[in-house]
Amino acid sequence: MREITVRVNGQERKRLVKDNELLLDFLRERLEVRSVKAACWRGECGLCTVKLGDHLVKSCLVLAVEADGKEVETVEGITPDGELTPIQKAFVSHGAAQCGFCTPAWVLATHELLQANPHPSEAELTEATSGLVCRCGTYNQIREAVEEVSQARPRLAKENLASS
Repeated sequence: MREITVRVNGQERKRLVKDNELLLDFLRERLEVRSVKAACWRGECGLCTVKLGDHLVKSCLVLAVEADGKEVETVEGITPDGELTPIQKAFVSHGAAQCGFCTPAWVLATHELLQANPHPSEAELTEATSGLVCRCGTYNQIREAVEEVSQARPRLAKENLASS
């Protein structure tokens, strides 16, 4: 056992972990972050995706000790004030969250994509989400949600400039 310090969604957390403890289990069981889903434990579904430092990772393939001293962000971290982000609102309006099991990973991945590239092509969206599975098959609705937010970005920027 060793003590690690991880900043999760802006809050520093210290815990003792086993050397072979997965980041997935650390987040879900020790910190009770339930948006990080446990499904395949093999990195195939992507439902355990979190942001570790500057990169999205599948937390079932990362040891908790590898997160020591680093920032971990889950879907809760993108909405610290509880207000839905544009991509979350678009997921709702397009029905991209059928059963909801995969939604946190998809929202986090598409949010990160839109932060890095406000106007991604369909190929860039496919690449950014290639490791994620939706059992309900809402891939078209997810694409439509990303397109809506992408198209709204210039209007939002103009509205913000006009109100300044």
